[in-house]
Amino acid sequence: MNPADSITAWLDQHRITEIECLIPDMTGLARGKVVPRHKYDPGEGLRLPEAVFELSVTGDYPEASMIPEADPDLRLIPDASTLRLIPWAAEPSAQIIHDCVGFDGTPAELSPRNVLKRILKLYEDEGITPVVAPEMEFYLVEIQPDEDIPLSPPIGRTRRTEAGRQSFSIDAISEYDEIFDMLYDWCEKQNLMIDTLIHEMGPAQMEINLDHGNALELADQVFLFKRTVREVAYRNNMYATFMAKPMQGQPGSAMHIHQSLVDSRTGQNVFSEPDGSPSQRFFHFIAGMQKYLPPAMPFFAPYVNSYRRLSRYTSAPINLSWGYDNRTCGLRVPHSSPAARRVENRLPGVDVNPYLAIAASLACGYLGMKEGLKPTEPLSGSAYEQPHQLPRHLDDAIDMLSGCQPLIDVFGERFIHAYAAIKELEYREYFDVISPWERRFLLLSV
Repeated sequence: MNPADSITAWLDQHRITEIECLIPDMTGLARGKVVPRHKYDPGEGLRLPEAVFELSVTGDYPEASMIPEADPDLRLIPDASTLRLIPWAAEPSAQIIHDCVGFDGTPAELSPRNVLKRILKLYEDEGITPVVAPEMEFYLVEIQPDEDIPLSPPIGRTRRTEAGRQSFSIDAISEYDEIFDMLYDWCEKQNLMIDTLIHEMGPAQMEINLDHGNALELADQVFLFKRTVREVAYRNNMYATFMAKPMQGQPGSAMHIHQSLVDSRTGQNVFSEPDGSPSQRFFHFIAGMQKYLPPAMPFFAPYVNSYRRLSRYTSAPINLSWGYDNRTCGLRVPHSSPAARRVENRLPGVDVNPYLAIAASLACGYLGMKEGLKPTEPLSGSAYEQPHQLPRHLDDAIDMLSGCQPLIDVFGERFIHAYAAIKELEYREYFDVISPWERRFLLLSV
């Protein structure tokens, strides 16, 4: 059965009346069209302007556009493997992620999902399949429509807010049992493979991990998981936020990415030798991340707020030291068997576009292997005592990315130029805003 026929059969089986046709944009948000079932032809797909991929997080477009002046359309072709029910819909409804192609069938260069596919093709050509496992942290907060008022944690079942740090507390999670019961139920209905749930350091800050697996499938799951968490929170009269640093004085939220590589033919972990010792490719991969993660920073810290998370003594990296089971390092190698040897990239905030963060992390490791790079010695002490090695601000990170030819080559020049232009626009718009701190301390004192 061809993909279009299998989609049609699934829609008929579930008596679907409406379909959300989704694409992830540059921020990782869902764009697309909602189509009545009788109007949807999976063999034909849909059309959408290519300019949707140049939208900034504020909904504006950069002046230095990579889109032709005619503002052309792209074709949206459904990926049958992403077809899922929408658990919160009133009527039987489906959601399906679409791939974006030109009318000649070539993949759209500005599509984040296609960018990840481009990086995975580099690995495929080497006979290697990446395996990833994302860990997502987020806050539950009280609904507060006024942007000038700081966020506060929601009231739990005891009718109180959390007091003190509640890391790994089971009782603190139980404060929001109804929310997590709904979340687990809705994730199960969408085949989102949740592994563990823990309470993080901040008030009502949670972490949910997904099972390890195929990089593209896991990026799709993160994309859908964020939508689901937000919807669950709304229906329980609170917000779920994936800002990297939403609350002053509280820890930021990360999306750590565990990565390993397996031989596509044998399934063996290429980070390990037959005798169980680490392979040279393992060290090359780490070294590539040490060299290329700094210029790739706009993919791991995509907004001005992202850089507030990256500070000393906050479980967030300030450099790219690496170590065995060392959480102070930007690159951590957890204790594991040789078959499960992996590298944890602790740099990304949870505000990332999952397709681009996973693509960039794998691209850096790939370049390290291709160039045969050697890493620093593993660190056994605190990496917080080491100097800063990462860009401190978004504008510096954009400059580094725009000047890194190896990353431009693997991501594509048109995509890098478009992404940099969007980030430059967002930084300029932020820079135009005068903050309460400036008014409080500078208005009458300088």
